[in-house]
Amino acid sequence: MQGLGKIYVPAIALTIGVGVKFILNLILVPIPAIGAAGAAFATAMCHAIAFGICFYVLKKHMKLDLKFSKFIVKPFLATIVMAVCSYAVYLLLGGINSGKVVTIISILVAAIIYVLALIALKIFTKEELLMVPYGGKFYKILERLGLYKETQNTVK
Repeated sequence: MQGLGKIYVPAIALTIGVGVKFILNLILVPIPAIGAAGAAFATAMCHAIAFGICFYVLKKHMKLDLKFSKFIVKPFLATIVMAVCSYAVYLLLGGINSGKVVTIISILVAAIIYVLALIALKIFTKEELLMVPYGGKFYKILERLGLYKETQNTVK
């Protein structure tokens, strides 16, 4: 944003987000059934609003071809899949053992599932995969598994 001369946009966006967070906290936290979860939801909404405003301004002024499905929908789907799998693992292992071990295993499963979901949804192009450390080796493995093709250049 600074490079575009829009130095105040992130601050304004976050201020609007904080205002929404404050209002949601006042409404949701006092409800006994919601409580602290209301604060977490308000925080998520605060950042979602700030992101949305910045994303809109960036897309408007940069004339970038930022596809909504690639940058919003697919990562959101991957997050949902990760959350469901992680919670299922937590519930399954919670009956066997409770505490820190189950939480750590659930977090590890969540990370693995998220990466697999990103791959399955083909969020990254070949060029993007090649930019990460060991990306060339990783891409060759994905290509051998038939998940990516050599001629693939764009993500739909």
